[in-house]
Amino acid sequence: MTDIPSAPLRSAGDYASVLNADYRAAPDAFDDIIIELREKSTVPGGMDKLEAMVRALRDQNFEERASALRRYVGLGDGTDQQPEHRLAEAAKAIVAAAPNPAALATPLIAGVFTAHPTFALSDQVYDLLARKAAHPETEVPHLPTHRRAHPPTLPEELALALAAISRGRDALDALASHIITEARKRWPDAELAPAPVLMASWVGFDTDGRNDIGWWDTIRIRLDMKIAQLRRLLRNLGALSGMEGAPLTLRVATALAATEVQRAACPPNNGGRKPEPEVVARFARRLIELREDALLDASSLDPLFKSARADLLARGDTEGALALEVQRAGFFAHGLGLAQIHTRLNAAQIYNVVRTRLGLTDDPALQAQRRVLIARIDEAMDKQEHLPVDFGALLIEPSAAARLMMTMAQILKHIDSGAPIRFLIAETESGYTLLAALWLARCFGIKPRQLDISPLFETEYALENGETILEEAFRSKHWRDYLRANGRLSLQFGYSDSGRYIGQLAAGTLIERLRLRALALLKEHGLEDVTLLMFDTHGESIGRGAHPYSMRQRLNYFSPAHTRQALAKARMPARVETAFQGGDGYTLFGAPELAASTIATMAEFAAESLKGLESGHAPHQPDPLYERPDFGVDFFSTIAIKMAELVDDPGYTALLSAFGPALIDKTGSRPAARQTDSATVTRITHPSQIRAIPNNAILMQLGWWATLLHGLGGAAQRHPEIFEKLRRESPRFRQMMDFARQACRHSDIEVLRGTLRRLDPGNWLDRAGRAKEGERQRAFLAIAHTLEGLQFWKSLPPMFRSLQRENIALKDIWPEAEGMAGEEKLLHAIRFALLERIWLLSTRIPYFGPRGTLTRDAISTLIMCLDVPRALTLLDDLFPIEAPSIADLDFGEEGGSAAAQGFAREHEQLFRPLRRCFELLREVGIAIQHANHAFG
Repeated sequence: MTDIPSAPLRSAGDYASVLNADYRAAPDAFDDIIIELREKSTVPGGMDKLEAMVRALRDQNFEERASALRRYVGLGDGTDQQPEHRLAEAAKAIVAAAPNPAALATPLIAGVFTAHPTFALSDQVYDLLARKAAHPETEVPHLPTHRRAHPPTLPEELALALAAISRGRDALDALASHIITEARKRWPDAELAPAPVLMASWVGFDTDGRNDIGWWDTIRIRLDMKIAQLRRLLRNLGALSGMEGAPLTLRVATALAATEVQRAACPPNNGGRKPEPEVVARFARRLIELREDALLDASSLDPLFKSARADLLARGDTEGALALEVQRAGFFAHGLGLAQIHTRLNAAQIYNVVRTRLGLTDDPALQAQRRVLIARIDEAMDKQEHLPVDFGALLIEPSAAARLMMTMAQILKHIDSGAPIRFLIAETESGYTLLAALWLARCFGIKPRQLDISPLFETEYALENGETILEEAFRSKHWRDYLRANGRLSLQFGYSDSGRYIGQLAAGTLIERLRLRALALLKEHGLEDVTLLMFDTHGESIGRGAHPYSMRQRLNYFSPAHTRQALAKARMPARVETAFQGGDGYTLFGAPELAASTIATMAEFAAESLKGLESGHAPHQPDPLYERPDFGVDFFSTIAIKMAELVDDPGYTALLSAFGPALIDKTGSRPAARQTDSATVTRITHPSQIRAIPNNAILMQLGWWATLLHGLGGAAQRHPEIFEKLRRESPRFRQMMDFARQACRHSDIEVLRGTLRRLDPGNWLDRAGRAKEGERQRAFLAIAHTLEGLQFWKSLPPMFRSLQRENIALKDIWPEAEGMAGEEKLLHAIRFALLERIWLLSTRIPYFGPRGTLTRDAISTLIMCLDVPRALTLLDDLFPIEAPSIADLDFGEEGGSAAAQGFAREHEQLFRPLRRCFELLREVGIAIQHANHAFG
């Protein structure tokens, strides 16, 4: 392998053909192409051609992504694939399975629009992706970039969520219309309010890990949700003949006007800073004064709905009466909000408030102390008194958990008392957590049916010990009484966090086991009439939007046939929920056709669930995986052990943190870190310090889906015959291997090796030894010197060998698994070429005297870690492009010996090329995201 000074830039197809070949035939091909691309980018017109190549590959991947999105939701060209037909057929199946009209009002599945903000693409590109998926004939313009100009703000994120939810609600209206029409054939005179599918949101209500959302922001957003619901109802009522001056329409208009006044009085978003007490007091008075006018419970409109329907029927307007019933159903299903709401915080925050208010200082992580804590919290609930809540108390409350619970109490008291709020508790690892949350809710007078306390099982400990965690809570009479009164046991499963610690495949089996154990606990404690609600947060692959094949297969994956059969056999009511997360998840509702197809898939799933519940038999398919529990335990435990070892390997931390975070744009509405004049590189010490979304996105950019592949080869080699048999004969095992097959398509060990080679000082020393001119040799030596100081190479090689061994084992046991396509490898090669050019440019930064901790070496280190934007900000300050104008100023004496000049040459020859290379490197990242059909 040698440096190629001026090799011609070939076509993307030519490069892809070379990269599609077996590496064993040409082991240096990948690196030779990288060097060729790097060198050619330096000649006149070279960067223009490279940019054109990246955009062409990006657009090619974008069009395939749109086609995949269309297939994913089942949107085809035949009549039976059209959303309206599918909704009508699903409605027939739901009505046929329902034993009585009331069963139609029981939610069976819900879509939750979650607030992990992953908006990697510009809004224009997300809209184009949805339009292209819905209408394949749509022309895709050749945009300069698909990236966002800036991270989304919280209001922007909320607007995107509301738009997606609104399309979902439109599709739910269509479903409800079909259900009511079909149900009238069975029950002509029944009162119907079908709600088999619901919408929910936690955008603006998830405060876990955020300090930019104040309680006033949460209340303001809840008022926005109420306004959106009332506006929707008022608009749809206005479309019905004769409803303009009806009492129902007038009452909704009054409620809307009152709510808008309340919302206008709410303190504005100010980055998390507390509003002035006087502002809060004025808002509180306005909220309370107008709460009756603004409505407190959706059901209070029921008499007006019934009266309006009777008037329409009396006029012979059966079509209008049906449309009114549809609006009633959607309104009652979601309450006084466009969607039901979920809040979330961390278990540690609940411990803090209980410690403060009850003086319980023992550590719930210690089992012996936990028993004492559970007994003490039970005693506290025996003699619990309610505490009155006002907005003044909210303003001065120091505890995050108490503030959130008080906020929910105020929402239930003043905005919507009828719709329950989900209270998600992240990192639940003890039954004490659930009892403490129940005690806190009771403190502020929240009724059992108003709050769904839901543990989030996401850590390795929680999944492996989830059964014990639930048993601890079930031993408490207070918890069992709460479940009876509430009517639901709500559980949430975090595939993304658990998957990155123990591997996605192992996480899936632990979650399935925990679901079955929760079912058994309800039966053991005589709670068979309590609905088991199971929420999948949709990180069950490499990232959001990443389940590889279809929406239906995604539902089958997190709610497998084996679990559905157990629920049906037990005649236990159940409800599943799935998350639609950030930009990638919202594309499933990005156009009316996509939203309708997605809702149709969920409705079809609901029909099967209802049929299984009523018959006691879900669709049964023999599955040998469950007949070989010994293999399952060994296979998935092996994966979990190997993945846990990888996560604790310092080389894995080095791999993720070297320049991984800089490969992707900031995609969320959390406030950006404040810029300073410091050039210090922030290094993580463990993968747990990176959130699941960027963790997965970094792996995607590195070309190695470790969370799905690591440990798989070694686990399969332990039982090769059984592995092969189950791949052929087990539906559940094939579901899991589908993930692994998709991971293989987007993973390549040589691409990963490319990262290690770039981080190896020895590689650059070898290049310096081969360099034929002094300037290039000095540049290579400087890069080697900086990398030596960063010390990545100390821990990376042994970690890579571990990955390599697993890769060899996987290829040996599964040789037919398809690998990464040449076009995707080419994108990685282009990124490496740009990275090398960025590093070489950094060696030409002019020397400057140290300014505190700011030195030339420090800026070089920033650039080596690809923190180019921060480096360029510092360089712009150090080397301004032009000097300040002094021509018109009088300084009191003759002067002018120094000509006014800036550093235009440095900007033209160094800083601008640096910026251009980095911007294109980020565009390559977008093209790779398109290839993977997800962000991370």
